[in-house]
Amino acid sequence: MTQKMNRDSLALARETWRTLEPYHGAVYFSPEAAGQYDELGADARTGYFASRSAALGAASADLVIATFYNFNPQLVRRAIPAAWEVATPQQFAAARLAGIDATLRRVLGAEVSSPAMARAAELARTAAEVTVDHPQGRPLFAAHAALPWPSAPHLVLWHAQTLLREFRGDGHVGALLTAGLSGIEALVTHAAAGDVDAGVLRDSRAWTPQQWGQAVQSLRERGWLDDGPQPALTEEGARRRAEIEHTTDRLAALPYLTLGPTACVELCSLVRPFSLAVAKELMPWAVGRLSGGSA
Repeated sequence: MTQKMNRDSLALARETWRTLEPYHGAVYFSPEAAGQYDELGADARTGYFASRSAALGAASADLVIATFYNFNPQLVRRAIPAAWEVATPQQFAAARLAGIDATLRRVLGAEVSSPAMARAAELARTAAEVTVDHPQGRPLFAAHAALPWPSAPHLVLWHAQTLLREFRGDGHVGALLTAGLSGIEALVTHAAAGDVDAGVLRDSRAWTPQQWGQAVQSLRERGWLDDGPQPALTEEGARRRAEIEHTTDRLAALPYLTLGPTACVELCSLVRPFSLAVAKELMPWAVGRLSGGSA
């Protein structure tokens, strides 16, 4: 039976997602994955766009821009569709899976075959399979949901979190569109909330300082940001951003509500050491979210 959606259940759903997210996110910082893309003849940035969008088939640049949402379109167009001349989508998807397999085996060692891993994979797959019957309005998720499940437990866990994060991500894009935020404006509000440095967000998505400044000015004119040298959210901006996050949480909650609170707590407990290990190795900025016992 699916539990009732309320403040506590949404908070637990969000905590479960955040606890598992570094385990999935390791693929984006994996030297082994980058090596796999290099063997195909693609650099790491092209490999990122091609491997994540490979589930869509030989996607156009516009489709990747639409589904990834917050990257500078020029950056995407430098990678797509040229990537499909280097290798097929199937080859990029296989390279991605081989890369994360090698990374997890290197970082976690014998834990990839542990009873804890097997149980975590079972719980995460149960949650992820709930989402498969709800692809409407979630194109990037639906494409990944059509991929075959791997067999090794550590890859089952990774694939399950891939589905859960793309399910959430597509819903988040819908929330941003409803709020009237473009991709770059969403990044500016993320930085203004103090979660991530503005320079990191701007540079990783290849926005120019001029484009970033224009987005800041647009948000100031709409009352989202103050006039300080380091833009911060106004009271109105904080309220609107909280609405977006609540909508995102609500749209992403189904698999966790179906799994139930006891299983969600168990899943967090099982996966936290795995996420912490890969975060320490590849994503040190994410360690603080995990080591304190909550995500």
